[in-house]
Amino acid sequence: MWPLYAAGFTTAFGAHGIAANLGGFSDDAVTSLLVLGGLLALYDGAEVLLKPLFGTLADRIGARPVLLGGLVAFAAASAAYVVADSPGWLWAARLGQGAAASAFSPSASALVARLNPAVRHGRAFGSYGFHKSIGYTLGPLLGGVLVWAGGLRLLFAVLAVLGAAVALWAALSVPHVPPLPKARQTLLDLARRLADPVFLGPTAALAGATAALSVGVGFLPVSGAAAGLGTVATGAAVSVLAACAAFVQPRAGRALDDGRLTARGGLTAGLLITAAGLGCAMLPGLVGVLSGAVLIGAGTGLITPLGFAALATATPTERLGQTMGSAELGRELGDAGGPLLVAAVATLSTLAYGYAALALLLAAGPLLALAAHRRGQGQARARRRPGGGGIHGADAE
Repeated sequence: MWPLYAAGFTTAFGAHGIAANLGGFSDDAVTSLLVLGGLLALYDGAEVLLKPLFGTLADRIGARPVLLGGLVAFAAASAAYVVADSPGWLWAARLGQGAAASAFSPSASALVARLNPAVRHGRAFGSYGFHKSIGYTLGPLLGGVLVWAGGLRLLFAVLAVLGAAVALWAALSVPHVPPLPKARQTLLDLARRLADPVFLGPTAALAGATAALSVGVGFLPVSGAAAGLGTVATGAAVSVLAACAAFVQPRAGRALDDGRLTARGGLTAGLLITAAGLGCAMLPGLVGVLSGAVLIGAGTGLITPLGFAALATATPTERLGQTMGSAELGRELGDAGGPLLVAAVATLSTLAYGYAALALLLAAGPLLALAAHRRGQGQARARRRPGGGGIHGADAE
């Protein structure tokens, strides 16, 4: 399992380590905000397009070869910029890294599920999410130190070595997990399976959690700066968010495996806690920034392992790669859609209303589900009453 955790760390560290430092330390390649936006979008765009495809490939030929190939390609793409060191090769390297991460990220998730029994899925995905959170936390910090010491080439060199080392570790340690035989699946069958509430519910929760996490990382520093807080304080708030997410994930996974928490109840609670964190972010000053960071981190940390565990439990084993790739696609859409929603609303009004819009969107799903559940319970009780259409009613007589 440890090489799989290292693969999760690698994709998170690579994504945030470079993204956080492109604008400030690459004047020769990033000549405008439009160029910066394009470089940032390349990585996520490749993942949106390719993760479902590589997930399906993992089901067909086995997740381990796709994992190893993705890690090797990540190291090669990173090394290409180290050797070439030109603006054009920065675009190529960033695109290559995103495509490679599209291969090894869903494959690692599928292997986490395949190598653990269902009763340990919560713990396994909690630990996997913990190490990804550590990558998200350390990426901007260590990436900034590396770029300060040796420029972007040093950061890409470290990523090349990291990708190659994890690939070698996985080749030596991760066992071969053969693909399972499966019935032929048409596009209509795939559409039906992906439209099933068993898939849509956890995936929508994961997308919402990623949207809130992205908004917290991107916009809480803006709120802090508007309140007169310095960069150290706002940076600490973002670190608190990531640390809370990392702290909660393994504990949420253990609670699920031990039966102290259900996936449905945990996802509902996580969405409501995250929405409450976005509501707290509307408060002015340090109190709003810190309370928002703590609750958003705790809520997303609760959702992530439970969502993936629920998907792994409900998915036929021979389709795990496809499901994990599609779920990762949902997360990427949330990663892009959350900040866009908040930014659009904030442009028309204020940032506080942007937080409120996303909070209402996250809270709407679980509140509607709870209302429907209570309505169903009420109808069931009515049918059991005498004369209510149950076994004691006139029809039974």
